[in-house]
Amino acid sequence: MQKTDFDVTVIGGGIVGLATAYKIAVSYPRLRIAVLEKEPALAGHQTGHNSGVIHSGLYYKPGSAKARTCTDGRKQLVTFARQYGIPHEICGKIIVATSQKELPGLERIFNNGPQNGIDGLEKINPAQIKQIEPYCAGIAGIKVPCTGIIDFVAVVNKLADLIQKQNADNKIFLSCNVTGFQKENACTQIRTNHEAVSSKFIINCAGLLCDRIARLDGVNIKMRIVPFRGDYYDLKKEAQDKIKNLIYPVPDPQFPFLGVHFTRMVSGGVECGPNAVFSFKREGYGKFDFNLRDAWESLLYPGTLKLFIKHWRYGLGEYVRAFSKKLFVKQLQRLVPAIQGEDLTPGNSGVRAQAVGADGNPIDDFVIEPHGSTIHVLNAPSPAATASLAIADHITELAAEHFKL
Repeated sequence: MQKTDFDVTVIGGGIVGLATAYKIAVSYPRLRIAVLEKEPALAGHQTGHNSGVIHSGLYYKPGSAKARTCTDGRKQLVTFARQYGIPHEICGKIIVATSQKELPGLERIFNNGPQNGIDGLEKINPAQIKQIEPYCAGIAGIKVPCTGIIDFVAVVNKLADLIQKQNADNKIFLSCNVTGFQKENACTQIRTNHEAVSSKFIINCAGLLCDRIARLDGVNIKMRIVPFRGDYYDLKKEAQDKIKNLIYPVPDPQFPFLGVHFTRMVSGGVECGPNAVFSFKREGYGKFDFNLRDAWESLLYPGTLKLFIKHWRYGLGEYVRAFSKKLFVKQLQRLVPAIQGEDLTPGNSGVRAQAVGADGNPIDDFVIEPHGSTIHVLNAPSPAATASLAIADHITELAAEHFKL
């Protein structure tokens, strides 16, 4: 890589970074745009390790950034997929209550629908649940017809192609790890493991490492990325007829996780999961992966300790299930009693970049903050992939205002 001058440089080659670079490239075609990705391929972490669901926007607090951008982003994403032949399917899903205590939560979710601009929702009874998912057991549910499945990696690769076609000076650099910044007059020298990149403006979309990039930029952020790994099992081929499309539980409103669920994949097969356990490595996808710096930073952060103290029972249960297939199956059987241990084989895993405040509370909404000549995306977990094009619109508007594009 040679030292090159750019107008805007995006750090991070996941779907939020590429969507942002794409939207700026379309809005300001004369600008020279760079994307710096530290891995040898794009979408190597959260984007490439999620379950590939196009979320409806139903779960999120009305008026929140998640609610607004998920609904808008979903529509944009489907239009984009249709335009460019991205593998996807709007198959719908059901959210199922399996006990009386879950009914208020189901009602709360249903009431979000009209406020979040989600059409076609339908309350369903046990007989209707069986019509949609014959093996599923529940006392009440919600049919969500606008939910879908998609190949997010294909979306990212198409965005990269479009960015480079928009302007011959636009570049995407792979295996390019950012190590520091040096301000020089109207530009910043972005130091990397190769030569430096000079850029007028920077947008930090580094996902699991976004807080570190912000600190390298001299920003005193009052949060920390705490990684949570989610493990999946795959249904064996002979058991896949037990799941038609997507089945979700009623989520616990105390946590930003949706609970173990069943997801038919756009490439074929069915995933079961994920759980949510603290990860000792930010980019660690194995149960025993460990990184001293990552573990040290998380465990010494006061917010992590407070989080563990508040929710130790939940965390312990998730960790036990991570090592006990029997308990994982038991959780799945709440939704689909016919699932047996012999139906499952170990599948993929992903790591969620969850921002946690110093008070020990997970930060629920997206956090995107401008600081000088940089915009930092500091919290963009699920549904960021679904919402990515709408998040990119918001970042483009911020850039226009703060960078005077």
